[in-house]
Amino acid sequence: MTQKIYSGYGSYQKLTEILDDYSPKKIFLVTGKKSFSSSTAEKLIGEILTRFNYDRFSEFENNVKHKDLKRGIKIFLSGRFDFILAVGGGSVIDMAKAISILATQENKPEEYIRGTDKASARQISTIIIPTTAGTGSESTRFSVVYIDKVKYSLAHDSLLPDYAILDPTFTLELPPYITACAAFDALSQAIESFWSTQSNEKSRALSKKAIGLAVDNIVKVVTNPDKDSREKMLQASNLAGQAINIAYTTAAHAVSYPFTSFFNIPHGHAVALTLPRFLELNFNVNEGNLQDRRGIGFVKDRINELIELLGQSGIDGTVEYLEKLIDVIGLKRKLSDLGITEKDFDSIIAGGFNPLRMKNNPVAVTRENLREILNKMK
Repeated sequence: MTQKIYSGYGSYQKLTEILDDYSPKKIFLVTGKKSFSSSTAEKLIGEILTRFNYDRFSEFENNVKHKDLKRGIKIFLSGRFDFILAVGGGSVIDMAKAISILATQENKPEEYIRGTDKASARQISTIIIPTTAGTGSESTRFSVVYIDKVKYSLAHDSLLPDYAILDPTFTLELPPYITACAAFDALSQAIESFWSTQSNEKSRALSKKAIGLAVDNIVKVVTNPDKDSREKMLQASNLAGQAINIAYTTAAHAVSYPFTSFFNIPHGHAVALTLPRFLELNFNVNEGNLQDRRGIGFVKDRINELIELLGQSGIDGTVEYLEKLIDVIGLKRKLSDLGITEKDFDSIIAGGFNPLRMKNNPVAVTRENLREILNKMK
């Protein structure tokens, strides 16, 4: 699957041209409950949609739940929709993408989500307009769905949407905390895809560009945002999304999901909690914990290159840099400040071992490693 990307201020107007080309009979508009109305999206996108037949679906929780997805599919099918437009953040995009492929499958959604059955290709045309600069999901072939608080990643080549419109206009009014969570998610995806065992030259080139843009803009976009930093951060998010579409995420993302599922910590904040410590762990690669088939030298070179990309010169200073960055953008780092105690560690460890994500980490992560990391974060 290939994707057409439009970007820049005012690029949302391309939506008119795309819809005129497709002439959809009925558009399934997926948005957040409040974000669509609180940003300029409702006014600007709404004006375009007045010429088309559409209904809006927004009654679902953050972090797509299986029950909400099934309801969305039922509404889509009963309404005889033939086109999907998503305008929102990561959960909105995940919901739209999951419906776009699962609505036309023969079996129950959970069979494809759990991987017990293989989905056929997506048949429904899809446009994504992100309103946060973080997940990069508009340019990936993945969709995250939770079943009974367990995170699953629905993956299919045809999940890559037909179009992504990256208009920073819709990010201008984001509050600082949401901006910080989204921005750190983008930075983490860029970093993790760079050191991933699945990385290649193309993915690392995308990761490098994303890291550079994120490092240069993340503080400003949270503490004193302007139009340029908003645009650059949205570019970083999309590039990081393209990078993980090739190389996947690794340990920090794997461990983030129980923080979100059990303690309602937003995804980007949850990723930030452990990323500095996984950098430290990966730096200390050895023959006993190596997972990357390209060897210790390759992993060490990539981690040292990453340290340079972050503008640092040693591992201790780089870990400190990331921790200070998390503090500056207003994300709490101590588990005790987030209501998490040592008695919660077993459930975090049990929920944090996603085999696929852990396999992508250059260093094998043991449960003992994770417990040590959690103890340092108390």
